[in-house]
Amino acid sequence: MSWPRTADEVVATTRPAAWQPYAGLLWAAGRALAGDEPIAYRYLLLLRFALINVLAFALVGAAAGQGWVAQLMMSDGSEFSLAIVMVFAVGLLWSARRAVEISQSLNEVKRYEQDGTPPMPAYLRAIAARDGQSRALLASTLKLRLVSRIVPVKHIANSLVLLGLIGTVIGFIVALSGVEPDAAADVAAIGPMISTLIDGMAIALYTTLVGSLLHVWLMINVRLLEGGTVKLLTATVELGERHAGP
Repeated sequence: MSWPRTADEVVATTRPAAWQPYAGLLWAAGRALAGDEPIAYRYLLLLRFALINVLAFALVGAAAGQGWVAQLMMSDGSEFSLAIVMVFAVGLLWSARRAVEISQSLNEVKRYEQDGTPPMPAYLRAIAARDGQSRALLASTLKLRLVSRIVPVKHIANSLVLLGLIGTVIGFIVALSGVEPDAAADVAAIGPMISTLIDGMAIALYTTLVGSLLHVWLMINVRLLEGGTVKLLTATVELGERHAGP
């Protein structure tokens, strides 16, 4: 008995019939994990991106379960923290878009490398009939173009730290604004001063915490995109050199 080589053969030989809708999917997943199918290259970056962010959201959910997120939102610095979260959301969506683009480009290169399936990568069309020096210049141009796609995400990630520091400064300003040295001897004035001081420190600490944590989260995605970009650049240039010939 020969081993089934296609999903249709697996489905046709699967018994009972109730398992047939799942047999093809399991076969394709096994081949992908074994590295025998182009689908392993097609979805690897996206799977890593999804895994990282699902774990991060799970940690956020655990923090919410402990009541830490609600405590943050009830603080006086919640508006500024919310602004930091919104900036982070823009960066996360941007990084997701770049992950999809890099995955599609990797899949295009791998598919063309394996069996010449169109479309031909644009880099191969650009280096056609070019000498070695021209190909090197085009490779450098390709590198700059690929890197420039993820630079905005890195800038957004760095801005989260700056926004957290701005929140820290604002918090200290709020805390010190309630301190009146002339009224320090007045017992009735100490209570409001302490309250204002606590509110200002809450703004400073919470905004710093939110900005720092979201910066780490987004930078992990940036590192993932950088790794995918390096793989895409290497695969494209190597394919171009083989395609160009001696």
